Amino acid sequence: MSVMRLGIALPQYGPLATMDAVAGFATAAEELGYASLWVGDRVLAPVSPSDFYPGGTPERPYPPEFVTFADPLILLTVAASVTKKVRLGTSTLTGTVYPAVVLARMLTSLDQVSGGRLDVGLGIGWLRDEYTATGTPWTGRGRQLEELLDVLREFWTGDPVEHEGERWRIPASKVGLRPVQSPHPPVLLGGLSAAALDRVGRRADGWLPAGLPAPYLAKLWETVASAAEKAGRDPGALRRVLRINPKPGTGLRDVAEQLDAAAETGITEAFVDPHYLARDVTHALDLAAELRGLVPSD
Repeated sequence: MSVMRLGIALPQYGPLATMDAVAGFATAAEELGYASLWVGDRVLAPVSPSDFYPGGTPERPYPPEFVTFADPLILLTVAASVTKKVRLGTSTLTGTVYPAVVLARMLTSLDQVSGGRLDVGLGIGWLRDEYTATGTPWTGRGRQLEELLDVLREFWTGDPVEHEGERWRIPASKVGLRPVQSPHPPVLLGGLSAAALDRVGRRADGWLPAGLPAPYLAKLWETVASAAEKAGRDPGALRRVLRINPKPGTGLRDVAEQLDAAAETGITEAFVDPHYLARDVTHALDLAAELRGLVPSD
């Protein structure tokens, strides 16, 4: 079996959304040898949603666990305060629904709090209701994400910080708060569309794919690599961090086999989300310990 830098999702939603258990889970995961801890992002669980979650139906438009969903950056801050080595990542923040300069400040502060362990995973989401609720235009989501990337890099490296864009304007400002990681935390982008993959190749430090069949992931990666080369970038320098969301009833050996198949395509980083397998946080930790024993560490 191939070696994989393996991470685990923090307890964040559904029955696992037990806030006083996050610190203990993070500490235990680090002691088990996990390389990273991850969170997702969900703002709303509408009664009559504008869109279905991928694979959803009118009877079950999204996983019912989404009804209870804790703030991702708060959870990473808790984890940062009780761990020393694990990377801390978002997969993914719906970055476009946040005020850009406020998000930049939060992410920079989190990189400081964690001592430079933050991986910033961003996407544009899939639920129009979240855009409505946050006063965010639904149209032009890709352009908004591109502009958000501009704002983040300006906030992290500009002196003074200044931005004039389609959605956001930042007057020339002094910003003394800087990330620990230089020149900034790695920015990883999600998405499977041609436009999203092109954006990864052109602008990101890596890609956050979902748990799809390994041959399909390899084919999608060709689009990323081609875009990177056209932009004068080295595709080999880009990270790939695979997210696996095992369905209820999935065996951990099956998860380990999926990780191994992904590794054969060149993926060296992944994390597993136990929310659909675990009854509670204690059970999630038991599963994490069992999985850690099935996957060789680097």
